[in-house]
Amino acid sequence: MTMNTMELDGYTAVIRYNPETDEFRGEVQGLNGGADFYGRTPDELRREFRASLDFFLETCAKHGIAPKKQASGKFVVRLPPALHAQAATAAQAAGISLNALVEKAVRHEILAG
Repeated sequence: MTMNTMELDGYTAVIRYNPETDEFRGEVQGLNGGADFYGRTPDELRREFRASLDFFLETCAKHGIAPKKQASGKFVVRLPPALHAQAATAAQAAGISLNALVEKAVRHEILAG
C-alpha cells in the first residue's frame, strides 16, 4: 500500500490530487483542529505545508490549545460476523487475544506500507 503523505516536524499530512483543479491538497492529521494546504508541485506543497502548520501552531499557542489530539489507544472495530468468527479462531489458535491479533494486523499493514 502506498500512502501519499508528507512529513514535517513530526506532523503528517495526507496528500490528495484533484484533477478538476489540477492541484494537490494536503490535510495535516491528528490535530485539535484543521490545517490544510494546496500546491501544484512538491516544492509548493512543502512551502504551503510549512506556512499552514506554522499558522496552526501559533494559533494553538495563542489560545493555550494542545496542537495534537491524544490517541486513547482504544477504538471499535466492526467486521462482518463471519470474519469476526475467523479472527477469533485464528487468535485462539495462535494463543493470543483477539485484541493482540488486531494489533498485529494493524502493525503489519502500517509497516508493510
